[in-house]
Amino acid sequence: MIPKMPLVGKTALMHTLGMSEHCHHWDLRTELTVNVLRSFTCGEPQPISRTQRVTLQDPGIKGKMWVSKAALIVPVENDVRRKLFQAIEEMKEPGEPRGGFTEPKLVPVEAEWTGYRAGATSKSVPLKIPELQQYEEMMKEVTTPVTILYIHGGAHWMLDPATYRDACKKLAKLCGGRVLSLRYRLAPQNPFPAALLDCLVAYLNLLYPPPGSFHTPVSASHVVFSGDSAGGNLSLALLQLLLHFQRTHTTITWNGQAHEIPIPAGLALNSPWADITCSSPSHESNSKYDYIPPPSFAPNGMTFPPCSIWPTEPPRSNIYVEDALICHPLVSPLSAKSWAGAPPMHIITGQELLADEDKTIASKAASQGVVVRYEEYEAMPHCFALLLAGLGGTRRCFTGWGKFCREVVVGREGMETTGVRIRAKTLQEEVVDVRGLWKENDEVVVGRMKEKAKVLGGKAGNEMAKL
Repeated sequence: MIPKMPLVGKTALMHTLGMSEHCHHWDLRTELTVNVLRSFTCGEPQPISRTQRVTLQDPGIKGKMWVSKAALIVPVENDVRRKLFQAIEEMKEPGEPRGGFTEPKLVPVEAEWTGYRAGATSKSVPLKIPELQQYEEMMKEVTTPVTILYIHGGAHWMLDPATYRDACKKLAKLCGGRVLSLRYRLAPQNPFPAALLDCLVAYLNLLYPPPGSFHTPVSASHVVFSGDSAGGNLSLALLQLLLHFQRTHTTITWNGQAHEIPIPAGLALNSPWADITCSSPSHESNSKYDYIPPPSFAPNGMTFPPCSIWPTEPPRSNIYVEDALICHPLVSPLSAKSWAGAPPMHIITGQELLADEDKTIASKAASQGVVVRYEEYEAMPHCFALLLAGLGGTRRCFTGWGKFCREVVVGREGMETTGVRIRAKTLQEEVVDVRGLWKENDEVVVGRMKEKAKVLGGKAGNEMAKL
């Protein structure tokens, strides 16, 4: 941080004098955080392997939380893998060639059960007991049937459940339930659909746990998919996959039994990344509020120094996905034709680069009969609530997030679509028409995505690689 001290000093002075661009929207801590983050994301690109390694460091378990590490077992059958590949083909546009993606192996998925530990202090460390007993102690404090399947962000190639323990603990406390936080496989070593396969395996483990699992079977009506950024992308993609299974009456053989896969109780998403091509207008127009570099910062996509994991062999231009599938609805859910049949959704966004795609998803889903709770935070950057602890907007965000997860499971009757725009600093709320958030039709939205992918020459994923 020493090289950033001149920036910190200048930011503090300008803010204190009321001369900074955002002094009327942000407090000093927010402005410092965004400016310092922006100096990193817009700085000299680092090797992907180095950045990934740094973000995977485990800070340890400490504070008012239960954490039980688990391995989610895969069955001897390969049916879940085969049905995913089949769905990818069936969800392509007519005339698109088969294949175009790496077929991942079916492997156990690591995860962390997380709960709120009321009797602990901020300095408490885990009890020296086996993981199963950690889980059993956690369950003694669970007061509702809510089970959140949390899928972390990080552009599909960074971060880890360890990064999100505090956020998962907060959600568990607010909803009275428990959180299963996934350690899905990361790109570029494991491109699409490896992470999506891991998410599907985790959901099936919740519904139909094999012998030796810590948990008993969980009803789909008690499960909420939740995630931020790239985790929001995977949550939306997983839902689209399940909706496709329902529409095609697809069953999956899992530990000797064929199952129809039910839809979860709801989705709770924070700044979901719905368009890997980053084609929406807000990717430029909202850049002054965000720490993510806009597309104009690197018109041909970010260029990363070569390392042990990048570029790949054979080469591809996108970190997460083979170039041909960038606009596929399981990769960029913004291109999905229908959300009909989806459970209630809670969508949180800031005045950020991803705002337009989040508005489009919310508007389209609500117009197709889905209950949508939409919250838009004025002048707030991407995933602000996960970065700016103590901010009034952060407290408001987590309260609504946790309340939705609880309500969609234990008090769903009478839920209606609502939307609010929340002012910076004052937190005053302005009602917005969710169905009217976005006026463009699918042809325009998807057409822009396809054009953007062509312009970038397949490098669409790289320009958001620091998301």
